[in-house]
Formats: sequence, C-alpha cells, structure tokens
Amino acid sequence: MSRRRRTTLATRIALLSVGIVVVTALVAGVLATGLIRTSGADTGRRALARTADIAQTVTVDRPAAQRQVTTALRQARIRVGLVGARGRVRTNATLVRRALTPADLARLRSGAELSATRDAGGTTVFVEGRAVGDGRALVLVQARRDATAADERAIRRIALALLVAGAVAALLGFVVAWRLARPLRRTAAAAHSVAAGNRDVVLPAQGPREVVEVSDAVNGIAGALAHSEARQRDFLLSVSHDLRTPLTAISGYAESLADGIVPADETARVGAVVLGEARRLERLVGDLLDLARLGAQDFRVDLARVDLVALAGDAARVWQDRCAAAGVEFRLEAAAAELPARTDAVRVRQVLDGLFDNALRVTPAGRPVVLAVRTEPGAAVAEVRDGGPGLAPDDLAVAFEQGALYERYRGERRVGTGLGLAIVHGLVTRLGGTVEAGHAAEGGARFTVRLPPA
Repeated sequence: MSRRRRTTLATRIALLSVGIVVVTALVAGVLATGLIRTSGADTGRRALARTADIAQTVTVDRPAAQRQVTTALRQARIRVGLVGARGRVRTNATLVRRALTPADLARLRSGAELSATRDAGGTTVFVEGRAVGDGRALVLVQARRDATAADERAIRRIALALLVAGAVAALLGFVVAWRLARPLRRTAAAAHSVAAGNRDVVLPAQGPREVVEVSDAVNGIAGALAHSEARQRDFLLSVSHDLRTPLTAISGYAESLADGIVPADETARVGAVVLGEARRLERLVGDLLDLARLGAQDFRVDLARVDLVALAGDAARVWQDRCAAAGVEFRLEAAAAELPARTDAVRVRQVLDGLFDNALRVTPAGRPVVLAVRTEPGAAVAEVRDGGPGLAPDDLAVAFEQGALYERYRGERRVGTGLGLAIVHGLVTRLGGTVEAGHAAEGGARFTVRLPPA
C-alpha cells in the first residue's frame, strides 16, 4: 500500500496565508459593500429631496424655466410628474404612475410634502413630492439603482483592488513560506543523510530559533551515533580478541593431545588449562547472551514482595566462602531485621552476584568486601563496597558502559569480560531502580542499587 503523499510545510504556510487574506478580503468586502450601499441609499434619498426643493422653487417662482428643469432632471435619470388640482398625474414616465398611491395623491393635494421609498413594479424607487400652489404638486421619482450608480462603481473598484491585493498577498505568502521552510528542508535532508549512515553531518545554526534547536538536535544525534558506533566497533574488536584467545589455547592444546605429543604426566595440567579457557569462553558468551536478552522486549521480570535482608543473607552464605578462599574479608551490614522491596528476587540476586564477582576480582587478600542493605526515603538499598584499587573520578560517569573500564584497566589490573557492569545496569533499570558508582570508605569502589520499596 503506497503511502499517502503529504503536503509540504511551505505549501501549508502559503495556503494558510492565502486563506487568511481571502477570508479577510471577503469579510472586509462584505462589510464595505453593505456600508457603501446603505450610505449610498441614504445619500441618494437626501440628494433627491434637495433636488425636489430646488425644482419646487424654480417651478413656483420661474414658470418659464420649468422645461429646462425637466430636461435636466431627465438627464439625471429622475422622472418628473405633475399632480393637478383634481388629482390627475401628468407624466410620460410609467414609473411615476406606479410609484404614487391614492394616499400619496391626497397628501400632495393637501399641500404636504411626500418623501417615501416604494416598490414600483419590482423596482425600488425614491419618491419626493412638493406642492407648487393651487392644489398642484411636483413629483420626482428616481430608481434606487440610478441613485446609487456611483456607489456600485466604487464597490466594483474595491472588489478589483481586493483581488489584486489577494494575488499579491498570495505571491508574497508563497515566497515567505518557501524561505521559512528552506532551513527545515535542509534539516530534513541532513536527517535523511544521518539515517543513511552518514555521521559527518553538521548543520549551521541558521533560521528561526526553533529551526536552530532542531538543527542542534540533529547535530547532537549524529555526534552521539558516531560516538556510539565507534564504541561498538571497539567493543566488538575487544570481544573478538577475547574470544580468539581462549579458542586459540583450546585449539592448540587439543591438537597437541590429538597428535599425542603431550606427555602422560602433563595431561592433567593441559586438561586443566583447556577447562579454564572453556569456562572463560563460556562466561564471555553467557555475558553476551545476558546483554542481548536485556534489550529484548520479552525480557521477563516477576515483581513481588522481596525481603532484601533475607536475600542478602542467602548471597552472603555463598560469597563468604568464596571470599575466604581468596583470603578476602567478607562483611554483611543489615540495618534492620527485614527490608521489603517490590522487585524480582532472581534478578536482584543476579545483580548482586555480578557486583560481587567484580569486587572479588580486584580486591587483594586481606582487604574487605562489604554487602550493606538499608532503607532510604522512597527506596530499598543494597550496596556492594570493596577494598580494591577503586575508580578514578572520570570512571564514575562511564562505569556502566560496555567495555569502558575494561579498555582502561585491562593492562593494569584483573578484568572480566567488560560486560558485567553493563548487565547490572540493564537489570536494575528493568527492575525500575537505579544504580550508581562511587568511592567506598574501604578505599575501593562502591556500587549502590536503589529499588522500589514494597
């Protein structure tokens, strides 16, 4: 199924700009049209009333000018009618006859003025009537469309101006939208480049603040990926070397045994070497499998109420003997008879065994290894301390990264596979807790595990 093609940000911004301009123009046009037409109608009525007043004066005072006034009014598209003393309307304009009602004629014969708006056969007209003496009256009738013709032309000009303004605004909207979206297009291209495997992407800090923040984030991701992949390559090289070393030893001794060149009295020693290398290889493969399982979505954790004091006692019975065999002092510190935590007992024991194994490897004979359990606000704490060489301040931040301490110390002190502390961190994280490295009062390293209380 093909993915639906999405519109670009520039197109959306441009369409939004055009939409705003169009809506604004329509609202302004509708309001302006209504105001102009209302004002034009009022102005047309007042103008016709003034014209009727002038025509009344001319007709009354200057009868000779009546024909000239009538001609001028017709040129202005104003229909003229005369109402006689008997109520008869003399006019050549049908619109005048349709506009006057019997009530209007009676009003004019009484000498009163007439000012009205009528519907004359479907045409809206303005009517003005003035008495001219002897029961006669002058009537002027003008269609509304004629009175407001100038206003209608103004409305058409305004509409044309709004159309031109809308076109210009649309063009400017597309230009501005294209310029605004250009940094984002550059950032998107860089992100695709990073996704394709290019780690040398560096985006300039250009554009709006939000775009600069996105660019910085992409630069940060590219840098972090480059660093992570470099660490992974180094780690794989290190693991490959560690796998090759015991395999080489096992292979060499196996060939010697197969060729029969190992003396009979050396067979036990060679077998012990092969067994030791096999166990070393087994431990490395096991750590790799544990690390892989931690990243799996179906990694199982069975949370329940667990007494950390009892769990520490079980671990102490095992590791006390192992420490004694190595000449290392083991000490258990429990601040309470019971310390409940909501966790997985099997996984916590795996964490403690990993920390003990790491501590016993570097602690010299006569120095202590301590397991302490205690409570803190909001946490049940298990802590492993040793009297070994400890960690440098710079080591604390990278102690739980795969192979970090292994690479630093494999030529200086006994090291494991480089995976143990990474596994501890992954397990504790899956248990909903935290683990941190620090300096122990015994002179060595301290690893503090905090778990959710029950």
